Amino acid sequence: MTGPTPPARPDSALARLAPTMELTQGQTALKDAVLAFCRAHRADAHALFIIEGDAGTGKSLLLNTLFTAIQDAARGDDAADPLHGSDNRLLVNHPEMIKLYRNISESARNLRKKDFERPTTFINQMDGTGRRADIVLVDEAHLLLTRSDPYNRFRHENQLAEIIRLAHVVVIVFDARQVLKFKSLWNDATLARLVAGYPVVTRRLERQFRMHAHADVMAWVHAFRDGILRPLPAPQEFDFRIFDDAQALYEAIRQRNAQYGLCRVLATYDYPYTLNGRDHFITEGRFHLRWDRAMPQARLPWAERPDTIDEVGSVYTIQGFDLNYAGVILGPSVTYDPHTDRIVIDPARYEDRAAFTGRDGVAEPDAVMARIILNSINVLMTRGVRGLYVYASNAALRARLATLWARRQGA
Repeated sequence: MTGPTPPARPDSALARLAPTMELTQGQTALKDAVLAFCRAHRADAHALFIIEGDAGTGKSLLLNTLFTAIQDAARGDDAADPLHGSDNRLLVNHPEMIKLYRNISESARNLRKKDFERPTTFINQMDGTGRRADIVLVDEAHLLLTRSDPYNRFRHENQLAEIIRLAHVVVIVFDARQVLKFKSLWNDATLARLVAGYPVVTRRLERQFRMHAHADVMAWVHAFRDGILRPLPAPQEFDFRIFDDAQALYEAIRQRNAQYGLCRVLATYDYPYTLNGRDHFITEGRFHLRWDRAMPQARLPWAERPDTIDEVGSVYTIQGFDLNYAGVILGPSVTYDPHTDRIVIDPARYEDRAAFTGRDGVAEPDAVMARIILNSINVLMTRGVRGLYVYASNAALRARLATLWARRQGA
C-alpha cells in the first residue's frame, strides 16, 4: 500500500499545477468565463470551449484549477448551482500527466483519482453505459487521436469527435505546435472543421509563464521551430548556451541539478529505442547515457525522480512538464544547409517510426514529417524555467551554432 503523496518541492510539477496556485488576473477572468459557459450549457446537447496557447502559457494550471472549481460545485452543498450533481471528467492522452493529476487529487477535497482518465478509457467506458458526461475537460488536446488505433483499443475515427458525442460541454486546451504523430494530426483548420456547427468559444493565452526569459529567447526558439536560425539572444538572467560537446553539456546540467534540482538532458528521437526491457543508449562523442527507462508504476513523473539525472528524456517523457534547466541534444535528423542558412530536417534519420505510421491519405507527408520533428524540438526547447543548453549532433549545424555563440560572446 502506498501512503499519501509527500509534500511537493515548490518548483515541482505537483506544486506548479496545484489548484492552490494563484492565477493571474487574466487567468482568473478566463476561468470564470469557462465556468459561466459550463453553467449556461450543461443542459444543452453540445457546446465547446477552446483554450489555445503556446508551450508554457499556463494551460494545464488553468485547466486543473478550473476542474477543481467544477468538482467543488458538483460535489458541494449548493443544490441551486447548475453544476451541482454533475458528472465530470478530465482527460489527457499522456500517462505521465495522468499520474500527476491523480497525485494532485489526493490533497483536494472534491477530486477523486477516477475523475482523471485517458481518452480511450473514457470513450470505451461511456460507450458501454449509454450515458453522457456533463462536462469533460481535455488537457493536451493536440495529442488526441485523429484516426482509428485498434492496437490501443480505439476503434472510432477521431477522439475529440467521440468526446463531444459523449458529453454536454467539452473544454479543451490545444497547441498545434505540439503535434507529434500522424495518428494525432491536428492543425487549426482541422480543429475548426470538426467543431463547426457546435456552439464554440475560443480564447488564447499569450503570456509566457514557464521560461523566465526575455522576448528574444522566445523569438529565437519560435524561429528555430520554423527552420530559421537567428542571432542568439542577448546575455540575460535566463541562461542560454550553445555547446560543441554533449558531455560538457551533460556535466553542466549535472552541476545545475546539484544547485537547483529539476535539471535534465533531453534529446530528439534520433537514437534507437525499443520497449523490450533493456537499456538503450545515446552516444555523441564521449557522451554515453541511456534513454529514459519505462517505469509506468513509478509514483513520480520522470523529471522529478532523482535517478533520471543519469538518463536522457524524450519528448514523450517531458511534454507538459517544467524543468529548471533543459539540456537539449539535437540528433542527426536536425541538419543545416549553409547555402540557405536554414535548418533542414532529415526524417530518414528520425528513429520514432511510430510517429510516422498512418500516413495514408495525408497530403505532403514529407513536409508533415519535418513539421512533427520541428514540433518535438519546440517541446524540448520550451521546458527550462531558468536555462536552455543546446548541442547539435550534425557537424554543419554544430559549427553554425558555434559561430553564432562566438558572435554573442564577442558582442
